[in-house]
Amino acid sequence: MGTFKRVWQLLNTDIRELGTAGDVAVTGAEVSKAGLELAIAFGLLGSTLAPAGVVAAGLSFVGLGRKGVNLLRSKTEKEPSLEEWVAIAFPLAYLESFDVLVRKNYWLGKKFGAVVSVKTIGQQIEQLLELPLDEGLAKEALTYFPESLLGQALNQQLSDFLRQVGLLEQDTIPLVTGWVAWGTKAHVESLLKYEPEAMGKRLGLLIAAAKERGATQKYGSIESYLTEQISPHPSNPQLQEQWKVLGEKSMRIPDIYVPMKAQLVDANGKLNTKVDLESWTKEQLINPEQSGQVMFIQGEPGRGKTVFCRMFANWVLENLHPLWTPILIRLRDIDAFEENIENTLRAAIKANFAQSNNGWLTDSNTRFLFLLDGFDELCLEGRTIGGIEKFLGQVVRFQTKCERNLDLKHRFLVTGRELALQGIEQFLPGNLERVEVALMDKQLQQQWLGKWGKQVGEDKASAFDSFLQAQTCPERVKQLAQEPLLLYLLAAMHRDGKLTTPMFEDASSTEAKILIYQTALDWVLTQQRPQQLNFELTEQETEDLRRILTEAGLCVTQAGGESASIAMIEARLKGDDGAKELLEKAKQRLGDNPLRNALASFYLRPTGTGEGAVEFVHKSFGEFLCAERLKESLEEWTASGRKRQKFFLDDEQLVEKIYDLLGYGGLTPEIVDYLMALLTASKEFRPVQLFERLEDFYLRWCDGEFIDLPEKTLPLETTRQFKELGIQLGQRQVDIYAGLNVMILLLELHRYALSRDDLKDKIIFYPFGQYDTEGFDETRLPRIIGYSNCIGIYGFFNIAGGFLGGANLSGANLNGANLNGANLNGADLSVANLNHADFIGANLNHADLSVANLSGANLNGANLSVADLNGADLSSADLSHADLSHADLSGADLSHADLSGADLNGADLQNIIWDEETQWKNIQGLETAINVPDALKQKLD
Repeated sequence: MGTFKRVWQLLNTDIRELGTAGDVAVTGAEVSKAGLELAIAFGLLGSTLAPAGVVAAGLSFVGLGRKGVNLLRSKTEKEPSLEEWVAIAFPLAYLESFDVLVRKNYWLGKKFGAVVSVKTIGQQIEQLLELPLDEGLAKEALTYFPESLLGQALNQQLSDFLRQVGLLEQDTIPLVTGWVAWGTKAHVESLLKYEPEAMGKRLGLLIAAAKERGATQKYGSIESYLTEQISPHPSNPQLQEQWKVLGEKSMRIPDIYVPMKAQLVDANGKLNTKVDLESWTKEQLINPEQSGQVMFIQGEPGRGKTVFCRMFANWVLENLHPLWTPILIRLRDIDAFEENIENTLRAAIKANFAQSNNGWLTDSNTRFLFLLDGFDELCLEGRTIGGIEKFLGQVVRFQTKCERNLDLKHRFLVTGRELALQGIEQFLPGNLERVEVALMDKQLQQQWLGKWGKQVGEDKASAFDSFLQAQTCPERVKQLAQEPLLLYLLAAMHRDGKLTTPMFEDASSTEAKILIYQTALDWVLTQQRPQQLNFELTEQETEDLRRILTEAGLCVTQAGGESASIAMIEARLKGDDGAKELLEKAKQRLGDNPLRNALASFYLRPTGTGEGAVEFVHKSFGEFLCAERLKESLEEWTASGRKRQKFFLDDEQLVEKIYDLLGYGGLTPEIVDYLMALLTASKEFRPVQLFERLEDFYLRWCDGEFIDLPEKTLPLETTRQFKELGIQLGQRQVDIYAGLNVMILLLELHRYALSRDDLKDKIIFYPFGQYDTEGFDETRLPRIIGYSNCIGIYGFFNIAGGFLGGANLSGANLNGANLNGANLNGADLSVANLNHADFIGANLNHADLSVANLSGANLNGANLSVADLNGADLSSADLSHADLSHADLSGADLSHADLSGADLNGADLQNIIWDEETQWKNIQGLETAINVPDALKQKLD
């Protein structure tokens, strides 16, 4: 039995023969400083080797291994034994694995510096391996190297080396050694093709017989996950589609991606310094002082949050793995959240390395960066205020746990729409590092146009740039072109001649977006679609196809806003004769799955979560098409003339339709904005008639008429229909959603009428009757709020709280109600009983709160600027940090109230009531307030 020392002494004697200057083509790539120093520390490159010769030759360690085996053959004039081959090949392959890792890893590269030079080599360490060399050790290394005696010995040598150079934290060393050992096998296999047939066959059989197990299986599973789910070059064709630019045949996301900028967000939600988003995220990740912080990226729809997650995850894969291993999770794909976030993560990943190992998060050889994309797209339960708060709480608590535990050094990055934080910003944990994705500035637009020009031609990119810069281009279009998604749509339509300046004259922001989406839809229907469907459609069939798409938008929204099954879309289209005929024609041309194939042409794609379901490439398309579908129905419900004969529904039929369309979940602000803009622009919109029909439903719903029937109830029937379509809701949920969604539409119609002199006296919505009249019912709103809690705490606020701006709530009894973060801008709350109500972070700008009872109310951080608080009872109320600028506080009772840090700039304080218990600490803007009592001035002076 020999030792490694004997084999390597023989080679070191003549090691100059392994490579000469200029031998790059034969022996491989350059060697990093760290790789060469490790080789010297191992004692595999002895004192007879001139380091300058290694660098000049551009030697790779695998190249050295190949030449070493050949040198041994020439010196012994026979084939090396199995153990001799292993003694030469494995240490050098191990060195190659380490060297490749250092050269490709951004973080390790920064730690170890550039390529080695003679001056940077320290004292050479003549350390020879004293392991006993026999056939058993050799076979063990060939079949299961990471846990073999040789693998463990080399790992120990590497650990000692890394500790000695002192460039890595102690908890990082196992990450390096574990992955270097796992990567060694691939470099060993690369040597086999140079071996004589007999030796190569013998070695190949041993390696091929090796079965992945334990740690090796884990590493293989992670690498497979990274290849398919993170890399932009997966083998799965369905996953390849996710890297394509929507609507393009061969253009891919990296082809036109430019890194976005962002603004730092402080603890009060205020935007501060602008930063490069990618650079900021890199610094947050690799800075050990930030290890307890959750990276939190917020932004409006279309700002590129999801694309950033994809691109950054791939950057981490290419530059930081395995020191950081990226795990990308779309939160829309999580059906249920466990009490333990570790179980939620495991269920979402589905890969073997997480499923088969309960200790996958405490393994010292792995460290994950979890990119959780779309907290606003959580499942219905998670999307509520309480659900989002609970989810974020789980994440930040686990991040804190990771900071304190050496075996848990993972990091989290969360993205989503800022609107989903409304109402909970005051409660966000302190270890969130928040940024908001900024609009594209001209510099970024020019970078994007440069990439666009490489794809479509410089002339077309230049023409689009000229279109945007022209004085005739509407300012609204220029603003929308600062959003990545809309910039692409505008550029693509301009390229294809579908974009003109007059289209956007006098359009609001929402109207301009609708024009872009409508034009994009027409562009797809008439230009892109024929190439992909391979048959021409008549004008009527094109309208039927548009109908299919709007139904898909409704289905995706009803199913939770993320995806919908093909069966669900087909089931909803059964009553549409035109759509059925089109599906039959498509089936003849497209095979057995015509709807799926057709939908794939229209910004929809398979979900990747199972067969027979589709999702919109971007959520905004689904929201827009859902609004189109709702608009069609609302117009049909009030149709006149011939349309009335075709679409007329009596009151009971209308109730069925309302439950069918609106009993699925709360209308989102985005859908409502699109819907109202679409209705306003439509000649078929009959607001008064629509208001009357919806109000009739609302009043009957408030009385419990539809759910209290002794026989079969509509909510129950709708629930059964929904379950057949895969929507899992109970009949109380269906009933509450239908009623509150109708309430939202009535509030929107009321707000619309206020802007129209011909309508403001015809459309007036009182959610619980007009105050001080016979029809006034002060218990109605508390009953609605209480009933809504059946679907979750704060159910009313989660669904309708964002739509109460301008509402008639005079005389409301909201004693103790939770309206944290509610939008009550311009609402009439005069004479309301708001005793001990919670309004933390609420928007009460311009609200009428005159003579309201706000005793003991929590108005911490609320926006009360320009609010009418004349004569209001604010005794013992918490007004700390509230914005009371230009508010009318004349005659208000502020005894025992806390106004610490409140802003009183321009406020009217005439005849206010206050006492010694009233708190004025750090009050702001008092010098500009008017009618300040002299006694108060003296106290504060």
